[in-house]
Amino acid sequence: MSLFYKLGASMGFVVLISNYLVQFPINHFGLSEVLTYGAFTYPITFLITDLANRAYGKTVARKIVYIGFFIGVCLTLLISTNFSDFISVRIAIGSGLAFFVAQNLDVRIFDKLRKKTWYVAPLISSIFGSIVDTFLFFSISFYGTDIPWVTLAFGDLSVKLFIALSMLIPFRLLLSSIKDFSEIRR
Repeated sequence: MSLFYKLGASMGFVVLISNYLVQFPINHFGLSEVLTYGAFTYPITFLITDLANRAYGKTVARKIVYIGFFIGVCLTLLISTNFSDFISVRIAIGSGLAFFVAQNLDVRIFDKLRKKTWYVAPLISSIFGSIVDTFLFFSISFYGTDIPWVTLAFGDLSVKLFIALSMLIPFRLLLSSIKDFSEIRR
């Protein structure tokens, strides 16, 4: 299986798992009003997008985003969306829109910074993508409900930023195993 298909399948899987896990607050250490389990898996999508961008360039990275969007949203609708629960439907819509906007922003920023030191593009693009994703998702999904979405958003964003920094380790390790085809395709 080629890198392209592995990245596309991984993207869809991570989006699906994250959309499911975001429904469950962490009920330990007083974090139920601040954090959900989805905060720990979703940042992996930025690693996948950044690896695709580094390997193939922005056009193919966008294709990975579209594959992840299609797989993730379709499977979320089929598996974890309870259509009789309006919040569940809002989560599916918020997730899809936030993912699409944030991942495309990540692709654009990464591409602009790709010639900088190896860690600049993935870190900066993931930070901005995480900020946009978090506030779009939580406001669409939970605004006007009794769910403490603002505190959940800030808790989620804190974890995403920490994980964005941590994802530099696998990004750097995986860089040596992928070829940069981006210059060939431009």
